[in-house]
Amino acid sequence: MKTLSFDAETKFIDLSGEKLAYRMFGEGPPVLFYNRFRGILDTWDPLFLDTLAREHTLILFDYPGTGDSEGQLSTDIYAVADLGIRLLDHLGIGKFDVAGWSYGGLVAQTALFGNTGRIGKAVLIGTNPPGINEVPFDKSFFEKALKPVNDLEDEYTLFFEPASQKSRAAAQASHERIARRLDRSKIPATQEQFQRYFGGSAMLKEDTHNFRGGYKTIQNPVLVISGDHDISFAVENWFPLLKQAPAMQHFILNDAGHGPQHQEPELIADYINLFLGRP
Repeated sequence: MKTLSFDAETKFIDLSGEKLAYRMFGEGPPVLFYNRFRGILDTWDPLFLDTLAREHTLILFDYPGTGDSEGQLSTDIYAVADLGIRLLDHLGIGKFDVAGWSYGGLVAQTALFGNTGRIGKAVLIGTNPPGINEVPFDKSFFEKALKPVNDLEDEYTLFFEPASQKSRAAAQASHERIARRLDRSKIPATQEQFQRYFGGSAMLKEDTHNFRGGYKTIQNPVLVISGDHDISFAVENWFPLLKQAPAMQHFILNDAGHGPQHQEPELIADYINLFLGRP
């Protein structure tokens, strides 16, 4: 398979006087991606991206103050969602699909509910619905995720299922693929930066626009992808919503954690390509 993500050029646009870094590659209908907590352009598994890029054009960007982008991440999740929309405006893209992982899944939902006429479908990976969710973050998430620098041992806990040898082996393989291009000095590492993510997440927890209730009537197809043991965004938090969300599908990967698309990059990408490609 041709490698696209390693060769993709980082480009920049000026938004309100600050540079926003993005990449665009692949062939087919466009999909806008929103990064996870502390995520940047190069923290996605390239095998996952390249499998998706066989059938779709992927647009990824660094939030302000992360990776290669200037500025400061907004604590307003609506403003973060709007950045992606403004990027596609700049690229001349009208209709598109949207995807997000973790915090990015919260941003993707914000973008979806604010742009249902423009966004066709949404893919939500390792994330939770808006509003109050019953199962909280596990304390092990905070012990690992808030360290200035994470290593492979941390990633076993944060993104995979450390009790499973299969999952640990997948973690190491994914870690090595990502390391080929990743500059870890560009990953957000300060408490001040972390609090900006938490501020945006808190806004969606408040859910002042009742996006959660909106799942009862929204017609845009939504694919939720979860690991069966996600220590941050528990899979169980989707269950009360599923019977009330007729446009939603839920895929759960067994023996997996917060990053199912890194544990089974080709399998998950194939599911996504099938979902996005169906009329």
